[in-house]
Amino acid sequence: MTWTHYLPALLKGAQVTAEIAVASTVLGAVLAFAAGIARVEGGRVLSWIALVYIEIFRGTSLLVQLFWLYYALPLVGVSFSPVVTGIAGLALNIGAYGAEVVRGALLAVPPQQREAARALNFGRTHTLLRICLPQAVVEMMPSFGNLAVQNLKDTSLVSLISISDLTFRAQSLRNISLDSVTIYSMTLIGYFVMALVLTALMRWLEAALRRGPAFPRSVHG
Repeated sequence: MTWTHYLPALLKGAQVTAEIAVASTVLGAVLAFAAGIARVEGGRVLSWIALVYIEIFRGTSLLVQLFWLYYALPLVGVSFSPVVTGIAGLALNIGAYGAEVVRGALLAVPPQQREAARALNFGRTHTLLRICLPQAVVEMMPSFGNLAVQNLKDTSLVSLISISDLTFRAQSLRNISLDSVTIYSMTLIGYFVMALVLTALMRWLEAALRRGPAFPRSVHG
């Protein structure tokens, strides 16, 4: 068989990979902001809960996390479909790494900004949403871009919990045809193209945020 025979199946797998990557990245970003903000502004209890979450998911293997969610949770009565499990596992993992990015960016905001906000009688929530986050988000984007690309590559692991993503379909085709060179070369190119598109999208978003008027540079802006 030629590469044209493999293309339809691999494209279907690539679509599943892209959908899982997008969904898990968006959900992971939400978790990252929640945990990162909790670490900086959440008080002792919330900060401790966020720290436990971050350390667990940064300190254990993503593959083991996926296996635990897919195989262990059903034993205690909690089960999800493979796709939901894959998205949740990837999101929890990227969210833990992203939380440290958020925390670092918030702490990098000059303390004079917070002092000026207090002098102007701004509340903590107002200071966070209107002063600290707008400045921190721009600085987070390069790191978030790297995490998004890494998450895309990590989606290959969901093939091990029965999801027909690009890697799963490539392996299935290879088992049938034994044409490893062609199939895995096409798979490699598929991930590379998706990573290029994702990188371009993240760079565009970063540039838009840097020039956007909605992100002031100080309390006086």
